[in-house]
Parts: sequence; C-alpha cells; structure tokens
Amino acid sequence: MAGLLQALVCASEKAAHIARLCRQEEPLFQLLVAEKTGADRNRRFLQDFKTLADVLIQEVIKHDLGKEFPELQGHIHGEESNEFSNGQGETVAVRVCATPGDTAALLLSVLEPERAAAELLATAVHQDVALGDAELAGVALSIPPQDLAIWIDPIDSTNEYIAGREDVAPVDGIAPVGLCSALVLVGAYDRHTGCPVLGVINEPFFRRDSLTHRWQGRYHWGVAYGDTRLCSLSPPPLHPTPCVVLSRAEAGAVRAALGPLCGDRLRFAAGAGYKMLCVILGLADAYVLSEGSTFAWDACAPHAILRALGGGVVALAGALRVRRTGVTGPPPELIYNCPVEGAAGAERWANRGGLVAYVHPQHLEAVLATL
Repeated sequence: MAGLLQALVCASEKAAHIARLCRQEEPLFQLLVAEKTGADRNRRFLQDFKTLADVLIQEVIKHDLGKEFPELQGHIHGEESNEFSNGQGETVAVRVCATPGDTAALLLSVLEPERAAAELLATAVHQDVALGDAELAGVALSIPPQDLAIWIDPIDSTNEYIAGREDVAPVDGIAPVGLCSALVLVGAYDRHTGCPVLGVINEPFFRRDSLTHRWQGRYHWGVAYGDTRLCSLSPPPLHPTPCVVLSRAEAGAVRAALGPLCGDRLRFAAGAGYKMLCVILGLADAYVLSEGSTFAWDACAPHAILRALGGGVVALAGALRVRRTGVTGPPPELIYNCPVEGAAGAERWANRGGLVAYVHPQHLEAVLATL
C-alpha cells in the first residue's frame, strides 16, 4: 500500500505538470485562450480542448497506475470518456501509446494541425516523475491493491481552469473563484465496502515563483484504513464558531439557516474539491451542499484525507433523515462502489441528496442540528 500511495502522488504530480503546461506553453495556451474569444473562436475542435486536457490526464493516471499495479486494471475510473471526434468525423480514443512519437501522432489526429501542441503534451505524458519526499518514502503500510479501486477527477473545477483568473483576493484564505481552485483528485476506495482509504489532492496552481513567474504546486495525502490514520497534514483546530463554505448556487433556505450558526463566517467558493480542501486545511470548518451536484470522483480523494484527520463526508439527506427518526449512532457517510439505481451516465455516480464535509464531529453535529 505504501508503494501505491507513492504511485498516486507521482501520478498526481505528472497530472499537475500537464495542467500547468497547458497554461504556460504558448502553443497549448493559445488553445485555451481560444475557448474564451466568443464568436471568433475556431469551433472545429477548440471547444473540446479543455476536455482533451482532462481526458489526457485521466488516461495518463490510468496508464501509470495500471502498469505498476496490474491488479488495479479495470478498476480505475474517471469522470471523462476518452473518445473524441476529429475534424474528419473520425472517432479517436485518447490513450498513452508505447512511445512519445506514437502518443504525439495520436494526439495530432485530434489537434491537427497543432503539431507543436501534440508533441509538448506527448513529451509530458512520457516524462518520469521523481518526488524526493522523505516523509512519503517512509510510510510503511500493508493492504492488497486487489482490494481497491480508484476514482480520478483529472481537473476538478474545469471552468475555473479555463477562465484562468489569477488575481482574485481570498477572503480569510478562501478564494471565491480562480485558478487556484483547479485541482487534481485521485482517491482509492475499498471495492467491497466502498469506503475511501487513500486520497491525494494536488494543487497545480498553488503559487507563482517570484523569479520565473511559473506556477508551483503542492500536494496533500491521507490514509484511513482499519485503525491506521496517516496524513501529510495535522488536524486543524476546533473553532467555537464554525466557518462554513458553500457554493454560490446554494439554496437561499440553506444560507438563511446557517447564517445564525456562522455569524459572519459564511464563505463561498468554486469547485467541490476546493471547498473540501478548505475544510482539510482548516480554512473552513464544514462544506455544506444541499443538491446532488457532486459525483464520486469529486469526493473520494478529499473524503479519504478527511477520514485520516478524524472527520468525514456524510450524505446530508440521509443524515437528516436519521436524525428525524431518532436513530442513534454516526450518520451515513458517502460510499464509492454503488451506482445510483435507475440512473444513467454520470448521474449513476452522483452524490444524491447533498453532503457535509467536516473534520471535527462537533461541527458536523452543529450543522445537522441547524439544518
């Protein structure tokens, strides 16, 4: 399992490098910029470039993890389909080929005539990653990889990634919108129970280097398996008045209910993964979402880290239902191995009924009592 944890971190670092590459290398950046130029943009393939970045990252993670851990092959899941239609109407399945040249040729079949862009991406796909993380290298754990499966969100908060806003002022450390909320999320869960056990969150756009002006990233990881709780972070302090982070689209009734609990500590941000990261880092004490607008790939990795810190992610509707019936015991947590019965497509993996992410049980209880 220690080897798998390191492999997840390595995969997230390669993914973060590809995400940064698309913003800092001119041939790739021009494709991103073209998405924002309205009626003048090239509609042939550029509208899909953001999806191509997502899919390529997803396929790289699948390839690298599956190659190192064959037991995981067929059990590594992602948000995106890997098929594209090119300018000739042909369907192209994006994948990692045997050589950089072969991968570049495949990508060019989607991006034609952008050869430089295809070659830049292919080079990044085949580049080895060296971590140099002594703490991570010292982690010793034991769990059979054949008991696990993976959820990948290759670029969470894709709209913020495309918009690329860099000058958004944070409010008490929480950015309302912006590039910093675009994250790479890789989580492992138990195939049999659906419980999240390993999580990696990578922040590709954590800060700019003051000399080179290039983006630098950072990552966080957590392990919650059996009685083992390990994390690259320490649990945040318990605040007497909780700060709750919400989506700006959150229902007015929920905002009104939480107002008296939080006072002036109600915050808003983009991206489900980023809002859960705010809880992990102690910038917020809870993330509340009343709608079923997040999915398994959004929540699996942050959930594992929250469990490692002593918290979790509960199903909001289920937790409120349990409270109304007077049943004692912990409220139901999200699980990741059961599709929604009768649903189709992405909705099969929706977190129906909303969620509450937390570290301290006292904050969870306060939120549920309020709602």
